[in-house]
Amino acid sequence: MENQTVAQKLEALVKLQSIDSKLDELKKLRGDLPDEVQDLEDEMEGYRTRLGRFEAELKELEDAIKKNKEGIKEAEKLVKKYNEQQKNVKNNREFDAITKEIELQELEVQICEKRIKEAKEKMEAKKAEIASIETIIKEREEDLQNKKNELDNILGESQEEEKRLLTERDKAVKKIEDKLLKHYSRLRSSLSNGLAVVRVVRGAAEGCNIIIPPQKIAEIREKKKIVIDEHSGRILADVDLGSMEEEVKPKKAAPAKRAKKVE
Repeated sequence: MENQTVAQKLEALVKLQSIDSKLDELKKLRGDLPDEVQDLEDEMEGYRTRLGRFEAELKELEDAIKKNKEGIKEAEKLVKKYNEQQKNVKNNREFDAITKEIELQELEVQICEKRIKEAKEKMEAKKAEIASIETIIKEREEDLQNKKNELDNILGESQEEEKRLLTERDKAVKKIEDKLLKHYSRLRSSLSNGLAVVRVVRGAAEGCNIIIPPQKIAEIREKKKIVIDEHSGRILADVDLGSMEEEVKPKKAAPAKRAKKVE
């Protein structure tokens, strides 16, 4: 690689650009499908997390209702016990004390019943939310499966070609010095069309259509140094001679009309 001529360096860059352009075309076939699949998977993961949280809250509400029902039974048992004790009191003081305990247990029953009612209302709302999320998850699962199938079909058709191109790319990269490769990679990532190495066609750089001065075009054709387009940073690797000849080719002059002979 150290003994490479400029022409060889440019040839290696052109080869790499050609491979990358073909890989770009394969990626275009996939379009936004990979991102859409990933977005749907992330969205569904969020819904499943929310569903799990709601189901845990529903379980807590069920446990709270069960606990309050047990509290009601315990309070009713105590009320029954105190009512029996009231029949055997010896004075008003004992009667009033037991009456107060009965009132406290009856109040406890009311509080537990209120809590049960509130919990049931929350459970109904939570169940509605769970049902809504389950419906959304089902719809998203169908969308996800359809997009996965579509993506798999596209990948199935292009997978072998992509594998072959990636193998070629690995070989091509090894023929390019690090400094040039870094410049190329940086350009590729910053340009929307990914064309970092271009030709001059009809006097302009491919990919940006910026006119290249004749002196620079001559330098590109000589291939004695790497020429960079000062506007876009693209590497100008070659000149399309066909288009240059068309530009300089003179137009055929129209045949002169013969003067009519005057007799």
